[in-house]
Amino acid sequence: MFDQTPEEGRPGRAPSVNVLGGTLQPCSVQPVTGFYRDGCCNTGAEDIGLHTVCVVTTSAFLAFSKARGNDLSTPMPQYGFPGLKPGDRWCLCAARWKEALDGDAAPQVVLEATHAATLRVVPLDELKKYAFRPN
Repeated sequence: MFDQTPEEGRPGRAPSVNVLGGTLQPCSVQPVTGFYRDGCCNTGAEDIGLHTVCVVTTSAFLAFSKARGNDLSTPMPQYGFPGLKPGDRWCLCAARWKEALDGDAAPQVVLEATHAATLRVVPLDELKKYAFRPN
């Protein structure tokens, strides 16, 4: 369920599963996100950082992340990265989200777009406390 490599006897990848047990929904294509830059928080063996938490960024979180050495707000056009602004959705490393939680800067989480592999790092109860609910 966590490694999205082809399964024996089945072509392609198995469907990714979200933390609620359903099919993983897209996180963002504007800006395009995901370890594989497919708009989803998919993961696999090469994703050592476990980029599986779909978050809705806030200015507090972006400042927290920058202070921790991961500047997500500054554009890097050479890598096709526009820089994030508050309200953008992004596939965040599970450990970074947990670090932000511990630092009182955790952004909201789109549960339907957060990969089940996140549960290796963060309990579902914690994620649910930060569930994004659009107005």
